[in-house]
Amino acid sequence: MKIKRDWSSIIIRSISWVIIITLALSILLPMINIIALAFNSGADAQKGGITFWPRQFSLDNFKEIFKQGTILNALFISLAKTIIGTVLSVILTAMAAYALTIKSLPFRRTISFFLVFTMLFSAGVVPLYILLNQLSLTDTFWVYIIPSLYSVYNILIMRTFFNQIPISVIEAARIDGCNDWQIFWKIILPMSKPVIATITLFNAVSQWNDWFTGAFFVRNPQLKPLATVLQDMLTSQDSIANALKQKSGAYQMIERITITGDSLQMAMIVLLIIPVLLLFPFVQKHFVKGVNIGSTKE
Repeated sequence: MKIKRDWSSIIIRSISWVIIITLALSILLPMINIIALAFNSGADAQKGGITFWPRQFSLDNFKEIFKQGTILNALFISLAKTIIGTVLSVILTAMAAYALTIKSLPFRRTISFFLVFTMLFSAGVVPLYILLNQLSLTDTFWVYIIPSLYSVYNILIMRTFFNQIPISVIEAARIDGCNDWQIFWKIILPMSKPVIATITLFNAVSQWNDWFTGAFFVRNPQLKPLATVLQDMLTSQDSIANALKQKSGAYQMIERITITGDSLQMAMIVLLIIPVLLLFPFVQKHFVKGVNIGSTKE
């Protein structure tokens, strides 16, 4: 019986390792391929195939990106909206979530119901544009910040975490003379680092990668973020390639082009994921705790 148990545990462990390795490779190999194509010549990349090392090393893709005069300004806009939007969103979301944990709050259940109810419907882009235009937010920097200050999903995550904080700690603070504002800043937030790290990462990645807002609600090129500028570059590159294909003798010209839409796209992906990769190690420990909220009971 003992031998059978040993063999069964070995088989289960082996299967588990095979699944883990397969999942890891399915994530790592596409990323390695993207990085290889980003540093590869566009003409060579057009030949197709999967490569994990640049066949013809070239920095032309990145030179083309930084050649644009608006790239540094777009980088500044992206950094500004990511930092300001994330900080304000996390603070206001935490305030809203803490308020919903106070049992003496009037109409607490009604407010929670309507918050969840809004998650079931989406008005669409046109009503959103009309609303933002009437609020004079279109074509301004604040169109990136104000609409994203609150997220019902993030509020629910934070409220779930705050409900797990021992009520005895809060009652002890009240006995010592602390009001709700002091309890929030001095007790709730310091004890909520995991969920704050999780929501911060969610907000920062969403703000950094958001190209839709800049493309549809902003016309001023000086206010467009990096993701939108890179998307516009990719669109124009594809348009040029399609126009050349329709002309006689264009294929000889295309073969001499060292930058293509595909290779440029890979370079853009690399540039956009660098900040996320730099941020994640600092919040990894708290992030792992945060995503497990509600999965275990103490």
